[in-house]
Amino acid sequence: MYHRFNESKYPSTNIQMDVFENHIETIKSSGFTFLNAKILPDIYFKEKSDKKFLLSIDDGYISFYDNAWPYLKKNEIPFIIFISTEAVGKKGYMGWNEIKEIEKYPFVTIGNHSHSHDYLVNFTHEEFKKDIIKSIEIFKKNLGYNPVFFSYPFGEWNLYQKQFVSKNFEFAFGQHSGVIDLNKDRFELPRFPINEKYGDMERFKFIVNLLPFQYKKVYPEEKMIENNNPPHMRVEFFEEQSISNISCFSNEGAGWDKSKIEINNNFLKINFRDKFNTRRGRINCSIKDKEGWRWFGVQFVVKNIKEN
Repeated sequence: MYHRFNESKYPSTNIQMDVFENHIETIKSSGFTFLNAKILPDIYFKEKSDKKFLLSIDDGYISFYDNAWPYLKKNEIPFIIFISTEAVGKKGYMGWNEIKEIEKYPFVTIGNHSHSHDYLVNFTHEEFKKDIIKSIEIFKKNLGYNPVFFSYPFGEWNLYQKQFVSKNFEFAFGQHSGVIDLNKDRFELPRFPINEKYGDMERFKFIVNLLPFQYKKVYPEEKMIENNNPPHMRVEFFEEQSISNISCFSNEGAGWDKSKIEINNNFLKINFRDKFNTRRGRINCSIKDKEGWRWFGVQFVVKNIKEN
């Protein structure tokens, strides 16, 4: 997942084009291919397939159009770009003319990123519904359809919002890290966020070689924390899986550290050290087997804590 290109004043969401091109070439040279998101509804949950990469861009900044789009168009690299409708045409963002231009190419997929791109978990149910319905209406007016793909702003959602999204879209993406496999919840799909801090080639090559870490379900399904800080988190794995060597890290309390875990049969329990003191509580788990490193991440959002 990328956002801005060659906008150095925003390092937390920016990537330099020379680094981005190296990322693309690294994927190419690895022997893997890119997934055209248009075919995802036809293959998802139906059968295992060869490993592919789904390139995604959030927000529709004009720096994407000016810098990344010429490169992606020249090389016909498939990607999905998520658009927040309220920002379209405003300073720093693509307008509908640019969006319609790129949308014509068969390797380009447009996704819905809400209307306001606000901290939607702070919205009432009715406010959230109005925001999403407004975005759908604007897409239909300008493109003639509402995208089947949705991306939660900031990777945040609560259970009601996920359920509403599931009635209006076919897939939804977060910002928790991980590799998609046929057992992942189609409305909690992971992505690896890439920026100047987390886009160095050593980390990127590690990500490229990661394998899916499959599981049955993560508990609780509600990812918004109110009075239950920290939450009681468990992960249910398949009975045939060996998870004795699993390692997890989380960012509660004073910061990132190794998580205290318990394993009981095919269940993993995370015993958090402390409350989450930042807006987003993240847990990343990995394991190494004979095929390589496997990885999945989970993100909670703590209501009423401002982003830091």
